[in-house]
Amino acid sequence: MTETGKSRIWVLADDRAGNVNQAIGVAEAMACPFERIDIAYGVAARLPNFVRQASLLGVSPRSREKLCAPWPDLVIAAGRRTAPVARWIKKQSGGKTRICQIMRPDGGEREFDLIAVPAHDGVNPAQNVLTIPGAPHRISETRLVLEGKAWRSRFEGMPQPRIALIIGGSSKKTQFSAAMAREVTEIAIGAARQMQGSLLVTTSRRTGQENESLIADLLEQADVPFHLHGWNSADENPYFGYLALADILIVTGDSVSMCSEACAAHGGVYIYAPQGIAAPRHRRLHETLFNRGYARLLASNEVAGTAHLPVKLENFSHPSLQPARTVAQRCLELIGEAG
Repeated sequence: MTETGKSRIWVLADDRAGNVNQAIGVAEAMACPFERIDIAYGVAARLPNFVRQASLLGVSPRSREKLCAPWPDLVIAAGRRTAPVARWIKKQSGGKTRICQIMRPDGGEREFDLIAVPAHDGVNPAQNVLTIPGAPHRISETRLVLEGKAWRSRFEGMPQPRIALIIGGSSKKTQFSAAMAREVTEIAIGAARQMQGSLLVTTSRRTGQENESLIADLLEQADVPFHLHGWNSADENPYFGYLALADILIVTGDSVSMCSEACAAHGGVYIYAPQGIAAPRHRRLHETLFNRGYARLLASNEVAGTAHLPVKLENFSHPSLQPARTVAQRCLELIGEAG
């Protein structure tokens, strides 16, 4: 506890933005003060966790200096590499620190007070395992309201419905091809043209320069209003504004985080997931989101047999996907601050 009687909460933040966003999303959903502890790694962090155990093996000397008493009441961490660090902190505290690990820790599972994993990961049930639909994120209803106010004037001239096209890219195991980039962009253009709306388009670091150029060319040649934010753009990133103001969202199915964040927004969500773009676990996530009414499948024109017709989209209502809130409630219970 701090001097004010509040619980001391640490968020372990490593060099992977997706992990950090998930951990901070849970901490923010707790609505309690927390301290971010940045963790940098050396080569030894590549070792499997059954070797690293509850230790600081692989943690840089400068990061080790930050890990000292007074120990926190709760540690929130995400990703395999932070798990041994969280276990080490609990050990140093004499077992008093509670630890919440987001995603599989890959070792020492019994030492964690809470392991929050997406349902599509297929983790065996256990007393300390909490399954959630999708990944925790930082897109709350309040943030959507604030981002909408901040960006509304900038997109005031964009006719409605506004269709956000959120494009990911290739990963180690999947390929986002030029054909996919072309198809999903042409589907979005066709829908915007049919509905006399506009497009809000953003790419990611995994999209690739050639695909980015292709997407930009297709938009320039189209006769629909659009706003494009490329990954390398120096302009302020409008991503959260897109989520807040889009009537319809199209998201590529290669990213758990992007799909989860899109499903937190107000607009109807369509996931573009042709063969080859998503790993099996991503496809299980898609099915979860479809079955629970958060999103719908964006059918390929070729698969649908309507290659020369625009895909019909609609702004359907759905719940706001808030897995961070579910994890946060359990964390509050762990430290005795649940309302």
